[in-house]
Amino acid sequence: MSRFPFVLICPASRGLGHALARHYLRTTNLPVFATHRADTPTALRETLLSGMHDVDPERLHTLRVELASEASIARAAESLANQLPARGAHLHTAFFAGGVLHPERRPADLDAAQVLETFTVNTVAHLLCIKHFARFLPKHAPHDGAPPAKWVHVSARVGSVSDNHLGGWYSYRASKAALNQVVRTFDLHLETKKLPAICVGVHPGTVKTDFSKEFWNGVPKEKLFEPEYAAERLVEVVGGLKDDQRGRIWDWKGEEVKS
Repeated sequence: MSRFPFVLICPASRGLGHALARHYLRTTNLPVFATHRADTPTALRETLLSGMHDVDPERLHTLRVELASEASIARAAESLANQLPARGAHLHTAFFAGGVLHPERRPADLDAAQVLETFTVNTVAHLLCIKHFARFLPKHAPHDGAPPAKWVHVSARVGSVSDNHLGGWYSYRASKAALNQVVRTFDLHLETKKLPAICVGVHPGTVKTDFSKEFWNGVPKEKLFEPEYAAERLVEVVGGLKDDQRGRIWDWKGEEVKS
């Protein structure tokens, strides 16, 4: 049976996800499926392919996903299925990078609507992506000895309970701690089912994107990463993970983030 491994980046419209999609387009020959929220994918295709004249544009495919809507996620999974070959298609690597941050510094800053949004995007959407996209993981180990598929959720060091020495950021910390539990639980499912895949979480450090712009001044220059650098480091770390490193959270240096 012919094999058709592919990469899924959700979302890929900007920031780290955008850099991850460009990294896989530039450094591999794998098809890349990139998700976006816009009504049309034209602008996303242009920015993802910009300056990469040696990349076959036919390798890039787009999917429309609204992370706050399970119906949208389900439709995207069906669209993906319809674009894949009938046999042999399976995920090589999937990155789920959706996140939102409302930095509550004190209990009085908590707002119910913002807390719900934080958990919806940072935790619930990741669960629903598992529900609808896990069907694309390989069912059988390849005969060529290829490494297991990598299913990756972008988490954060602030989700670590043991590493919380500063407080604040209530809903963001809690949603990322919950996501870390999701990573562990889904990985146990993969292991129990004996699927050739592992699930991990990653901490990219502070990436220089609109997401973190408010906090750039408080970060040492050498620890404020361009998206391209963060993407390169995460791909290297994830690509090198072994079976005995599954179900845990790893930072951009390849060091484990304790729960």
